[in-house]
Amino acid sequence: MMEDYWKTVICNRLKNRNIRELDGYQSLINFYNKLYESSLLLRAQNSKLESQILRGNSSGDLMLTEKISTLEQKLLMQQEELTELHRRRGENAQRSIDLNAKLQQAEKLLLDKNNSLTENTKLISSLRAEISLYQKNNNELKQLNQVLKDEHQALQLAFTKLEEKLRKSQDDNRELVDRLMTYKSKDAEKLNEENDHLVRKRNAKMQQELKEAAKDMRGLSAESLCTVVSNSVGPIVAHPSAIPSKPSIRFDAHDGVVSAVKWSPVDRVVATGGEDRKVKLWDVSKGVAECKGMLIGSNAGVMSVDFDSTGGQIVAASNDLASRVWTVSDQRLRHTLTGHCAKVMAAKFMGEPNKVVTGSHDRTLKIYDLRIRACVETKFAGSSCNDLVTSETIGTTIISGHFDKRIRFWDTRTETPHTDIEVQGRVTSLDLSRDCNYLLSCVRDDTLRLIDLRTNKIINTFEVDGFKVGCDWTRAVFNLEYDHVAVGSSDGSVFIWNVTKPGRPLVVLRNEHSSPVTAVSWHQFTNHVASVDRSRRAVVWADV
Repeated sequence: MMEDYWKTVICNRLKNRNIRELDGYQSLINFYNKLYESSLLLRAQNSKLESQILRGNSSGDLMLTEKISTLEQKLLMQQEELTELHRRRGENAQRSIDLNAKLQQAEKLLLDKNNSLTENTKLISSLRAEISLYQKNNNELKQLNQVLKDEHQALQLAFTKLEEKLRKSQDDNRELVDRLMTYKSKDAEKLNEENDHLVRKRNAKMQQELKEAAKDMRGLSAESLCTVVSNSVGPIVAHPSAIPSKPSIRFDAHDGVVSAVKWSPVDRVVATGGEDRKVKLWDVSKGVAECKGMLIGSNAGVMSVDFDSTGGQIVAASNDLASRVWTVSDQRLRHTLTGHCAKVMAAKFMGEPNKVVTGSHDRTLKIYDLRIRACVETKFAGSSCNDLVTSETIGTTIISGHFDKRIRFWDTRTETPHTDIEVQGRVTSLDLSRDCNYLLSCVRDDTLRLIDLRTNKIINTFEVDGFKVGCDWTRAVFNLEYDHVAVGSSDGSVFIWNVTKPGRPLVVLRNEHSSPVTAVSWHQFTNHVASVDRSRRAVVWADV
């Protein structure tokens, strides 16, 4: 059975080959056969005529010769036509071979397309299954989101009620404190009266003793008198300001560049801000950095941080065109200050916790009133602002440092700066002394400039080989007594100068930062300096 099957297959294939390769040329073959038979007939006639010519008489020679030449011409034409037919047959055979090759290639391409179509169909089916799964998950997330919104609204209502209770409790507490203060003031008045009576008695007794001592000491020399006074009063010792010299605490503050650092004015807490969009509070009172809280809400890197005078609020400027205010106690976001059209480089409180001023790369300064949660004034500086300071005692004064190498002085009661000072490079930071008489500016030409605000003149320039300003927001600061200044360098060092000796720095703090130091902050009541760099490192330097 198998042999008959293969024979049938081979016969069918031979028949198909004959149909494919012979039927197209059958008419040509038939025509060729007719020509060939005609040629044979003509040759026979030619032979017959030649024999007749040999046997015939001479009278018919001319006519036979003409017929022979005519027949020869016909024969030549028939041969040429046969040759042309052979040539055409060869061309047609070659064309048939080429067409067969193209047909095989097309069949292969069609097979590949069919395979690809099958794979794509399977892929589409799997993608549709994934889409249906994602749609199901999306619906579940929407339902969960709605549940969370409902819970949030319920919590918001509960919070409002609790806040009202808290406000009422605070009012009651304030009333009790006032009553307590009244009672204490009455007690204090009574105590003062008693103290005045005792002081009068002591003064009278002391005067009597002094008179008696004066009588006894009339015979003593001046040196003996000085000795007695010094022994009675005690030695007079001067306590010079200590300078940080050693790292006390080291820690990684953020995931990436740390751009800002600031000490709290009321306790041993330092705030840092970085490109990870967070503001972190670190408690360093125990000799280690303990994260006290994380303030979130910014959508881009934080460029500066600042506490209000009470330490109860903190404001941070961000690259997302906004600034934000949090309360430190509960670490809640209270205000989002918008309106700038470029990144905000600096944000400071204006002498009171209810006003904030910001400086941006959009060449404007904006003043916000937190009580009405709105921008109340915009000042057009004409150049990108990198930093600004405000006077705590004079709430109407703003000083801003700019990209165009100018420091501008603003009065909130006027629209334009009333004066400016030009330095030799882009201003990266400003810091104001506590008595508001001196201004420290860090300049991109690798110098610090000390300005006397009473004369609006530069009185000192701090520079040294090895000190390089690392970025456009490098921050330099005074200490509390404003007799020393500190700034970070691009090589990871922290330079500290004496204000009265601008030549050589007193101390260079090294070997802790491996990248440029972006900002430093000097604690108000201790000799601790905090520094941060571009590789998430923070260091607290102490004098012991």
